[in-house]
Amino acid sequence: MRELTWVEISREALNNNIQQFRKLIGNKILCPCVKANAYGHGLVDTSRIFLEAGADWLAVNSIYEARTLREAEISSPIYILGYVPFGSLEEIFSLDTSLVVYNKETVDHLSKLGEKFGKHSKVHIKIETGNNRQGVLFKDLVEFAQYIKQKGNIEIEGLSTHFANIEDTTDHSYAHKQIDRFKESISELEKVGINIPVKHCANSAATILFPETHFDMVRTGIATYGMWPSTETYVSYLKERNDGFNLIPSFTWKTKIAQIKHVPKDEYVGYGLTFKTTRDTKLAILPVGYYDGYDRGISNGGYVLIHSQRAPLCGRVCMNIIMVDTTDIPEAKVEDEVVLIGSQGNESISAEQFGKWANTINYEVTTRVNERIPRIVI
Repeated sequence: MRELTWVEISREALNNNIQQFRKLIGNKILCPCVKANAYGHGLVDTSRIFLEAGADWLAVNSIYEARTLREAEISSPIYILGYVPFGSLEEIFSLDTSLVVYNKETVDHLSKLGEKFGKHSKVHIKIETGNNRQGVLFKDLVEFAQYIKQKGNIEIEGLSTHFANIEDTTDHSYAHKQIDRFKESISELEKVGINIPVKHCANSAATILFPETHFDMVRTGIATYGMWPSTETYVSYLKERNDGFNLIPSFTWKTKIAQIKHVPKDEYVGYGLTFKTTRDTKLAILPVGYYDGYDRGISNGGYVLIHSQRAPLCGRVCMNIIMVDTTDIPEAKVEDEVVLIGSQGNESISAEQFGKWANTINYEVTTRVNERIPRIVI
């Protein structure tokens, strides 16, 4: 391997995770989210693997991601979850994508562009049910939907919402209120003759825990990559279902030893003199740092894996370097492989463990690994 640091993505694990969700949802539309560089796993390769494994649609956040997929000759339906600025709406037609809408200004621009190109566009109305991010308020929903229908060249393909508190708790009373509000939204539209073909609200946790949220499509996120959305989600699953659903993490982050040096006892290591050796120390220098996505908050904490053994971090995480103690790993040498996240022998460092060290969540851990770092499908 010529790279200083790289990420290995397991095709087998991604295949397994898609198959697990397919068993859960049957013939509903399976739409994995591949935004944020496929949660750090690599947008194009991961999307292809998902589709080959049986996914139906792909969900992205931006027009840039949709364009990247089309340029890679990926032809599946693409749903854009995030805001598309007016100046980029023209691409919706050439890329043949659907997009979320929640304001009339976007609708007006889409309609004018549709007249210009003689084409229809497909939109999904985002209804606000309690998360209070992007979305149309319930009191405005019917009027907003009718406003779109009047345009004539815009198809309301979908209706969606997003949960606010389904992952962070084992008390899902708030999530059930959101489900009820979503159902009420569907009912209010049907009363005025507006029937939505693709209704969807389920993220990973909802898809796993609550079959009633599957509707016509599910938007699976982090669990598609083999990571549980939270400990609470896993606990809820064990309590409420526990039916053999099995996720396999697909993400392994590696680097190599750039230098071995012997540092005497009572010497300082790194910026700020925050670490002092308490013995003669065999120090390994690793060419990875916070620029690459190795969180600076892990300074003087955590460990990496070398020869299937734990090597603790020494000193502050630098922009491009970290230092680890390999005194108890006598076989460690220059250019040996190092696991930052993943498994080596009987030892492992999960994204969840890494997140605890950095006081964050597994979502942030993998998405923040710098996009310039190669993702290699194995």
